[in-house]
Amino acid sequence: MRTIKALAAVAAMIFMAACSNNEQAAVPASTTVTPGSVADFKQNIGDRVFFDTDMSTVRSDGRGTLDKQATWLKQYTNYQITIEGHCDERGTREYNFALGERRANSVKQYLVAQGIPAARIQTISYGKERPIVPGSDEAAWAQNRVAITALQ
Repeated sequence: MRTIKALAAVAAMIFMAACSNNEQAAVPASTTVTPGSVADFKQNIGDRVFFDTDMSTVRSDGRGTLDKQATWLKQYTNYQITIEGHCDERGTREYNFALGERRANSVKQYLVAQGIPAARIQTISYGKERPIVPGSDEAAWAQNRVAITALQ
């Protein structure tokens, strides 16, 4: 009988703990960001442009993101930006540094063509040295074939 009461007490505690965690998860976090802030840029504009395997050509979905970035950057001229080129883990270190550089430069050229002064934009290649998502599968590789616009 003691064992049954002890098990019932443990089950009740687990149930109450689960309920309290669900209540905390149900409370929405604040999503309001200050216009013109780094958080505004990341949340409302998007800081990432993805690439196909072994490619540095900006895709059509990336052009949409870069158009929004250019509009935002024209409005908020106080930011310098760095375009970070990244690659997935496949290929040599040297190949991926060169590919990351081509990706970053493609994004820079697109933004300059949209009217952003080249003097505001720096580029850097991280190659495969700083993966965005760890993993050795297509889902991870797709997230790591990216150029990220970082505001300073």
